[in-house]
This record gives sequence, structure tokens and C-alpha cells, in this order.
Amino acid sequence: MSLIVQKFGGTSVGTIERIQSVARWALDTQAQGHQVVVVVSAMSGETNRLVQLATQINPIPYSCEYDLLIASGEQVSVGLVTLAINTEAQRRMNNKLVGQGGNIKKALVKANARGFLGHQIGIFTDSVFSKARIQQIDTTLLRKELALGVIPVIAGFQGVDANNNITTLGRGGSDTSAVAIAAALGADECEIYTDVEGVYTTDPRLCPEAKKISKISYEEMMELAGLGAKVLQIRSVELAAKYKISLHVRSSFNAVHGTRVVAQQDLGGRMEQVLVSGVAADVGQVQFTLQNLPAGSEVVAQIFQALSRASIVVDIIVQDTPSAQRFSLGFTIGKSDALNARLVLDKLKSEFYAEMKIFENRDLAKVSVVGVGMQHHPGVAAKMFSLLAESRIEIKMISTSEIKISCIIPEEKMKEAVRSLHQGFELHRFE
Repeated sequence: MSLIVQKFGGTSVGTIERIQSVARWALDTQAQGHQVVVVVSAMSGETNRLVQLATQINPIPYSCEYDLLIASGEQVSVGLVTLAINTEAQRRMNNKLVGQGGNIKKALVKANARGFLGHQIGIFTDSVFSKARIQQIDTTLLRKELALGVIPVIAGFQGVDANNNITTLGRGGSDTSAVAIAAALGADECEIYTDVEGVYTTDPRLCPEAKKISKISYEEMMELAGLGAKVLQIRSVELAAKYKISLHVRSSFNAVHGTRVVAQQDLGGRMEQVLVSGVAADVGQVQFTLQNLPAGSEVVAQIFQALSRASIVVDIIVQDTPSAQRFSLGFTIGKSDALNARLVLDKLKSEFYAEMKIFENRDLAKVSVVGVGMQHHPGVAAKMFSLLAESRIEIKMISTSEIKISCIIPEEKMKEAVRSLHQGFELHRFE
């Protein structure tokens, strides 16, 4: 008997009708002879609503109380999905008995599902509120329920720290919950259900010619997720790669095959044939430029240590040294961290670097090309820069790795850049 973890995102549980569809899906999977664990997100729009309430009270609300608040959306989903599974199981049993001439009054069945919050099953995390990382999962209760034929329905996105505080894993954290649970249980597969049929060469809303990718490597998916693709949270892909979890991204609205996330060696001949497999874009970019800093590597270390202590993730970094005594430093971060980053920098200025000048640009986007084939072929960077130049798109910052190239560009040019790169690299022909 195989074990399958099924994660359903916000749109998949966004209405009662969709929740009932999730219930049927989980029961159908169980009826095929599988053990099933269901992980759910909050209903679509609910987490945003809760975040807006919190930020009206405190613009930087990150605390144990904040996590307690925004974790409540998943609790609602758990309750509704569990009710739906048990109601559907009861309906199926009734129909079966009627078909056999049985008495419906005797058709009460044992609950097929049981709902759990993160702390109830022992998803233990650190205490970095709003961005907590999973440290350990106690599978004792889950294994007991699965042995009894129960479908555990688990709240994604949340856990508990050593001080018994509710914690949350960051936006998209239900993906990470699902993969971590699959790893802890040794599941045969982790299915990520969403409102699209898989991973595409780019966002179809930006480029109608985007094609679905049938198979993509962990490395490519990590890059795409970290560069703005919203299908999977990057930490979930990191976990899947580390523990060799089979990931299947698919739609909760139909039964078509989605996208398999696999190891590079399982790509077959595609790794050599395809230079670029996807274009990602992210409008949530803020560039900070720090000028007139005193020379010295310890200055750079102090700045980034301060940002790290505030749990701010820095992306692209550029350093300029106009003189032996002074230098400039530029870096990008996500828009959600901008206010907190400014507070950190203002504090550094007041305490250590009175002459430092701080400039902030929020009207930026990041556009990236990703592909494992880039490791073996030169010229991808030249082609990317040429395509952007032909579209008269200014490049402000550049970052590269073995399988990706990212450019910071003006936000209003983002859609044009995506379409130009998608067409230029002929991703509309992707197989």
C-alpha cells in the first residue's frame, strides 16, 4: 500500500463546492488502495485579509501574536475539509447500502478523516515568526491514524516552537508543510494541487504562448520558485530534492497529468537539448543603494549581519569602489521586507555611519531565465542581454548562477521583457 500526501492550495479550497471536490478526490485516492494524508492552505484571499488587519494595527507586526492570527485561516480549511470528507464518506456508504437493499438508518460509518493543526501532530519549528523553519516532525500520531484507515487532514503553513508558540512558515508555506510531512512519513509521492495544470515555461497570464512542462529538475524548479514563479515555495523544492521526494504539480480541477519535479539525471536527453526551460518574473523588488560608506570589508559584514538578524533575505548585491576611502553598496530585497530593512539601515546610520546616504527604489522587477542546459552551452547571457536591448529595456543589476541569469529592470517593462525572452528563446516550442 503506497502513501500519498496531497496538498490543496487556497483556490482549491476557496469555496464549499471546491472543498467538496477535494473530499471526493481524497476518498477516490484512498479507494484505489492508497493511504492518504491531506494538507490544506487557507481559503483563497483569507491570509491576505488577516495580514491587512494586522498591518493596520502595526506596519511591522511580526511576532508570536501575528503568527497566531494568520495561522487561523488554515484551521478553518481543516475543519471544512474534514467535515466534507466524512460527509461524502457517509453519502457513499448510504448509496452502497441502498443499492444492496440495506437499511440507511444503520449506515453510520466511522469517520474517514480527522483534522489536525500543526502543533497537534508535532510540527516543531524555530521561533522566527512569519518565516519559521521546520526542525522536526513527530509522526507517531499520524502513523497511528493511517494504520486505522483514517485520512489525516493537516493545517499547512504552521507549526509550534519550543515555547509552545504557534509559528508560520512564510507565504506558500503549506507546500513546505506537505513536503516535510511526506519526507517524515517516507511517502511515495507528494501531489501539489493548484489552479493550474502544472509548471509552465512562464506565467500564462503574462505570456499566452506559455507551454506546460511535463518534467523539470529540482534545480530548475528551485531557481524558478526563488525568482518569482508562484507554483511552489522554494523551501518545499529544497526539501524534496534533499529527501528525494517525488513531486507532482497538478490541477485540482481536472485529472490531467501535471508536471513532475525530478532529479537532473531523470530528465533524459532534455538536459542537453534545451538551453532555457523557463522565464520567471517578480515585481516585488526593492533596491537599496548605500553611498559614502567608509572602506573596509568589516563594514559590509556589519550591514548584512544586521539585515540577517532582522530575518531579511538579500538577493542581488553590487559593490562599487570609487575611491580608496569610500565605496557604495547596492542590494535588492523583497517588497514585504522593505520597511523593516529601512529601519535597520536608519539605525546603522545613526549609530555608526552618519555620512552614509540611503537611496530606495521600489519601482523594479526581476526577470530571469532558467535552464540546466545553460551549464553546457555558452551565449545564453549574450542572447538575453541582446533581447532586452532590442526591446529598449534598461538593465539595472545582474545576477548569475550555473543555471540562471537574473536582471533587475523597471517594473513597467516587466511584461514586455517576459514576452521578449519567451519568444527569443523559443519556449513556445517547448515539448
